[in-house]
Amino acid sequence: MFIKLGLNKVCIWGLYLWLAFWLGQESPSSHAAAHDAVNSPVEFSGSMIKTVKGKRYQVQVFAKGDRLRLEYKYAIRTERGYTAIQIIRLDKSETWYLLAQSKELLVTGLDSDDLLPVSPPLPGERERVLVGDATVAGRAAQLFEVQTDYQGRVERFYEWVDLETGVVLKLVSRNREWSFEYERFRLLPQPAYYFTEPPRYQKRVMATMPRGRE
Repeated sequence: MFIKLGLNKVCIWGLYLWLAFWLGQESPSSHAAAHDAVNSPVEFSGSMIKTVKGKRYQVQVFAKGDRLRLEYKYAIRTERGYTAIQIIRLDKSETWYLLAQSKELLVTGLDSDDLLPVSPPLPGERERVLVGDATVAGRAAQLFEVQTDYQGRVERFYEWVDLETGVVLKLVSRNREWSFEYERFRLLPQPAYYFTEPPRYQKRVMATMPRGRE
């Protein structure tokens, strides 16, 4: 399972995170404990830092099963205005953007052209090597070195996978100038209303994605 990259691919892709473990997927290339632990959907919240070419971006993440809520520290520009809240609904194959000022809910589909992996294995994965044990956000993890060949592009990654849940806590590309990492990660039940349509919002189905950020 994959999830859509909206906005600027270089600057925003890491914010969509890795959601396939919500659906119970496992890595065919490894039966390490980190992957075997994924037996049921996980609910959590966390603070994530993404770095792109030396610039740091912050987002608060809330996850509940096959649903994800992202609250950005900066505004996303859409055709209808600015928003800082995005909801990913894998069950509906939709991405929602909440525009608080105009009380609008923009809805777009998940576009296969902009998909990224949501859990191990990575798309086009050719090799996965367990480097050893590690710690990320105060949690026990396993560090993997991964090589992929996806759509003709060969890349190498360092990937830190939570030992208990299988969540990807940190990912660093060796071939690009970006990374993402959780600073805080808490396993807690999340309110259902975080991932539903807000009351009195007008729903608008959009054919295109937002254009950028500010």
